[in-house]
Amino acid sequence: MKLVKKTRKSPQWNRRVFGRLLVLIIAAIFVVFAGRFIYIAATGQIAGVDLTKRSHKKYEEDTVVRAQRGTIYDSLGNVLAQDTNAYSVYAVLSHDYVGTNKKPLYVTNKKKVAKILSQYLPLSEAKIYKQMTPTNQAVYQVEFGSAGQNLSLSIKRKIEAQKLTGIYFKESPTRLYPNGTFASHVIGLAQTSKSATADGSQDLVGVMGIEKYFNQQLTGEDGYKNLMQDSYGYALSQKQNKVKAAKNGQDVYLTIDSRLQSYLESLLTTVNKKYKPVSMNAVLMNAKTGEILAASQRPTFNASTKKGIGDIWRDTLVEDGYEPGSVLKIATLSAAIDSGNYNPNEYYKSGSVQVGDKKISDWQTSGWGTIPLSQAFARSSNVGMVKLEQEMGSDVWKSYLTKFGFMKKTGIELPGEVSGSLQYTRPLDQATTSFGQGINVNVMQMLQMTSAIANNGTMIQPQILAGVGKRKTIEPIKVGQPIKASTAKEVLQNMEDVVYQDYGTGQVYQIPNYKVAVKTGTAQITAPTGGYLTGANNYIFSVGGIAPADDPKYILYITMKQPQQMTDSAETILSQIFNPMMQRALEYTKKAEKDKQQQVKLPSVLTKATKTAQSELTEAGLKTALVGSGNLVVQQVPSAGSIILPNQRVLLMTNGAMTMPDVTGWSKNDLLKLSQLTGIQVEIKGSGYAYQQSLATNGLLDGVKKVKVQLK
Repeated sequence: MKLVKKTRKSPQWNRRVFGRLLVLIIAAIFVVFAGRFIYIAATGQIAGVDLTKRSHKKYEEDTVVRAQRGTIYDSLGNVLAQDTNAYSVYAVLSHDYVGTNKKPLYVTNKKKVAKILSQYLPLSEAKIYKQMTPTNQAVYQVEFGSAGQNLSLSIKRKIEAQKLTGIYFKESPTRLYPNGTFASHVIGLAQTSKSATADGSQDLVGVMGIEKYFNQQLTGEDGYKNLMQDSYGYALSQKQNKVKAAKNGQDVYLTIDSRLQSYLESLLTTVNKKYKPVSMNAVLMNAKTGEILAASQRPTFNASTKKGIGDIWRDTLVEDGYEPGSVLKIATLSAAIDSGNYNPNEYYKSGSVQVGDKKISDWQTSGWGTIPLSQAFARSSNVGMVKLEQEMGSDVWKSYLTKFGFMKKTGIELPGEVSGSLQYTRPLDQATTSFGQGINVNVMQMLQMTSAIANNGTMIQPQILAGVGKRKTIEPIKVGQPIKASTAKEVLQNMEDVVYQDYGTGQVYQIPNYKVAVKTGTAQITAPTGGYLTGANNYIFSVGGIAPADDPKYILYITMKQPQQMTDSAETILSQIFNPMMQRALEYTKKAEKDKQQQVKLPSVLTKATKTAQSELTEAGLKTALVGSGNLVVQQVPSAGSIILPNQRVLLMTNGAMTMPDVTGWSKNDLLKLSQLTGIQVEIKGSGYAYQQSLATNGLLDGVKKVKVQLK
């Protein structure tokens, strides 16, 4: 047999070379992987990622614990603004959204979903089905517009109870203003911020009024939960968990009295509809303490629905400066008397007076002939005031304007307060300030000035804050003594003359059984082109009053700009607000003083049996009404600790479904409590007491958005 010599080209040789090469490659790969594993084990990192932290993160869950924004209360403990949650519903359509074992988490039965959702949303079944059947098949999820937003918790729970596959909810904080149009610019608004937080949610931020001024105090501090869990999602040792509790915002208490505020809103609305002024302001203040008991403006808006918010964003009570007109004559007369430059028996010629190259006229241009200075104030004579300014001298008069706090903010706890301004370079400027022209003020400055007359010369600061965190006893904040007590008494008598002398301009402001002191005002409005507007209605009409004059308790100040339908005199129009408002306040005080010894501090009946709670409150001399048919009390309004009068109604919400109480005989204030407790809008029509309700007694309130109640 002939042996064949192996060559480099022979198959055997090639196989041997390839085999050795393969072994070398495998060995090299093994060395690389081994080196990689050794590196990872030594450093604990891969591609710059810390594997220990990454693994730790896999088995932990971070949750933000949302803080609650503080609640705003009135002086009676009624809620004016509080946090609540709103929900938006959406449907996932993408078949990529599946769970374990490929279980569908998307909408699988669109017709069923549309049928059920139509029972809870203001959309038809067909419309919902159409929205869930978009032409673009790549749509991942759909929402349902405004109809699917701002859903209550009860509606959310009802939809969830249907166990609809593919239907989910987004939660967002919102602010509840149960009273609607109610000191809206004063209380203000809190809205969701434009920028989202780390967890994708949005915080509430105050953008107006008290909500803005005390935003930092009202805003809480979010907490967090960092929980360790195993690969199945079960919690591990508590020692490894990190928990920081949320710190809720502080509550804010105001001096506003809801009963007086509601009445003021009603009066302003009536006058506003009838005479259609461009704007109005009205503030009722406690003359002794400076507490703002009621304050509002027109135009205004409904804080609950936001209707009308586009008409005006400013709080005109503090943010607008204006020429006050003749109500400022209170300061002029005060300065003249206090500085020793007033002789009531001195006569002067009324009608007009020449100052430089300008003639200044009385509102009755022909004047009243030669009259004593004692009549100048009651007649609201501009000429008489100019005479007083000239006898004082410009420096003395200006010093009193400063003493009365003009050109300086009062410091009331509302954002955007203006300081005002003074035009005082020429003798003409100095003369016109004596009757309220050439000087810009804000509403609170006028109240502050008038307080010196009501408090024997001591001037007090207007206050709207009754406490942050807890309610405090309001003490007057004295901001000066611009005039002597004797001066204040003489000016007060002159203000009475405005009402009770036959030559007074404010006779229409008489209130039966009470002595009233007022000053009327008519201020010209600066024209855009210079000078002043002309025409019977192109003025800012005003009245500032004190009552009772013999023992001042209240100061009421009202302004009205350019009524478009001026079918009555300015005094007649303003008296339709001033007289009933002041009378209501005075009667309220008389009743409060009578019932002072009978006041009740409301106990807490939360978690108590319903019958026990009712029995305790009845024994305390209070009425009760149930919202629900459960056996335990879960909420109460007014809140525990509130100081209330006997025979007031306390609303108790029980566990279980919310049900509609019989509201026959309820006052408007009781109905507002119902809205506050349930979060449901109560639409009130008429005045007096409730006699008709749109939802029957014991009807389910869950899912109801509005209940209508007729008063008579």
